Amino acid sequence: VGTALSKHKGVDMVSFTGSTRAGIAVAQAAAATVKRVHQELGGKAPNLVLEGADLQAVLPPTLMGVLANTGQSCIAPTRLLVHNSQVEAATAVAKAMFEATQVGDPAEMGAHIGPVVNKAQFDKIQGLIQSAIDEGATLVTAGTGRPDGRNSGYYIKPTLFADVTPDMRIAQEETFGPVATITRYDSLDEGVRIANDTPYGLSATISGDPAEAAKVAPRLRAGLVTINSWSPDGAAPFGGYKQSGNGRENGKYGLADFMEVKTIVGAPA
Repeated sequence: VGTALSKHKGVDMVSFTGSTRAGIAVAQAAAATVKRVHQELGGKAPNLVLEGADLQAVLPPTLMGVLANTGQSCIAPTRLLVHNSQVEAATAVAKAMFEATQVGDPAEMGAHIGPVVNKAQFDKIQGLIQSAIDEGATLVTAGTGRPDGRNSGYYIKPTLFADVTPDMRIAQEETFGPVATITRYDSLDEGVRIANDTPYGLSATISGDPAEAAKVAPRLRAGLVTINSWSPDGAAPFGGYKQSGNGRENGKYGLADFMEVKTIVGAPA
């Protein structure tokens, strides 16, 4: 159906939300009819933790973005970028939070996260976790396989890695599961460079002093920048840079993407 709609001469525009891989296929199918394509695609959001941040205060709210919906969020701030002086402390805070997160049946009441959507996603996440281990990242907690007591279902252990470098697959590919990584930086300039060093630009998070974070926000190549939080404002424009898509949803900018501009010359006053 997607291919037929994208190619059809009677369709003036296609709006698509999904993976970057599928978005590319939609754009290619739409190209022959030169229709407008509006897309909200994948992400690999950084969480730039500013030097000197109160980690106990700022990390739990932003790390929730990695665990909410079992990590199945395109704006999940999965890449923690931490100044060298606070790596050990940040690792301890994140480890405690991930180990306290229970995994269970979504049909049962309780404070736990459920499985991911299907086998293909389960296998992808398991492969990315294994790739991080193979490439030399330090496994802080959890890892491959199902949680204890689960021998079926697409359940993922809340997993944390440290000593992740920007060239690793786990730092470049969208995981879409409850998996976070910690990467060191020496200076703010290096932190910003690492934050921008992926094909994606949907969202970014900055954790730390809000006044200092506001100064850094314009330097991040992301359509959404959140400070000490991770979720968007439903009334504000939403969309990404680079391979995270084009156009915006919500607000006047979201409406503009679904409209054409017409110029009329010579009409009577």
